[in-house]
Amino acid sequence: MLWNEDQRALRAAIENLGDVLSKDHVERDGRGEFGDDAWKRVRETGLLGLPFDPEWGGLGQDLLTTMYVLEGLGYGCRDGGLNFSTSTHVVSAGVPLQRFGSNYLKDRYLRRICDGTAIGAHAITEPEGGSDVMAMRTSATPDGDDYVLDGSKAFVSNGPIADVFVVYARTGKRGSPAAITAFLVDRDTPGLSVGKPIAKMGLRTSPLCELFLDGCRVPKANVLGSVGAGFLILDHVMKWEILCSFVINAGEMRHRLERCVEYANSRKQFGKPIGQYQSVANKIVEMKIAVENSRKWLYDTAERLQNGENVTVDIAISKLITSEGNVSSALAAVQVFGGYGYTAEYGLEKDLRNAVAGTIYSGTSDIQRQRIASMIGL
Repeated sequence: MLWNEDQRALRAAIENLGDVLSKDHVERDGRGEFGDDAWKRVRETGLLGLPFDPEWGGLGQDLLTTMYVLEGLGYGCRDGGLNFSTSTHVVSAGVPLQRFGSNYLKDRYLRRICDGTAIGAHAITEPEGGSDVMAMRTSATPDGDDYVLDGSKAFVSNGPIADVFVVYARTGKRGSPAAITAFLVDRDTPGLSVGKPIAKMGLRTSPLCELFLDGCRVPKANVLGSVGAGFLILDHVMKWEILCSFVINAGEMRHRLERCVEYANSRKQFGKPIGQYQSVANKIVEMKIAVENSRKWLYDTAERLQNGENVTVDIAISKLITSEGNVSSALAAVQVFGGYGYTAEYGLEKDLRNAVAGTIYSGTSDIQRQRIASMIGL
């Protein structure tokens, strides 16, 4: 795919900030601490406004350009949690707001999403429902000019630091595709409680929590799209989420590959560089295949999506290939670096922990395989 000078300049600006954004990333990962200073630098780049209309403070870029620049973020920044929080903010809060929000909601929220002064999150998954969105228990009951939300959400990325949440709740009969509605909910809304940060295996600098709604009163004007359109909104968001989140992983995989090539050429064992041993070389070749395969599937799928084609199967395949390729790539890097790869100092064990999350969020690998199976007639 050919990129013009402006697109390359946007990407280069992000890649060149990599060292600044990565500062103390190993230590912050150990503490499970979000990078406030790094977030300020991300805000200054304009990255958070990439796909949004300039009328609301965005840069007006299309999906493919947004992905291209986000891949640069993954390549340049070693703080995988910051990368994930950035994608979550843009895609989970900003994308549905721009696509389905009223001008009133855009004027109130989208400007702050674009400049990062309001951090966004979305709340879908529930403690008992997991990936089964149709089993959602959180309810929204109309009452005058408001809806009253009751229920709880689990695994809310960015939750502990978020200023605004896109909350999905049931407004109709459970099990119906028209039963779910999306709401924009401010953090300080009475009846909304944000749980404590949850310790986790990877992406530790991207904070995670539960969300509790107890008589949480939200104005009807804060409905995204229309009542009952939540499933449609979620479908749109998930396509963007997979393409944008996992293209960041592709950037991370490319950087990891380059580190391994450099190390394999400089590290000597038994009188020659370890890269000359076929067992090591094969691992690095597989890393190269994984990153190129991932990029091809992600960008080809994004191009088809922009052309209005049905990409249901393509999205599932793209996620499977990239998430599982990222895990195998990270594991191979640890093995190439040997004992050094196992230490926290080199950051590769952290890459492996982070990569595992990609096989779970945005629909597990098993869910993706089930989706593909159903689409091919099984």
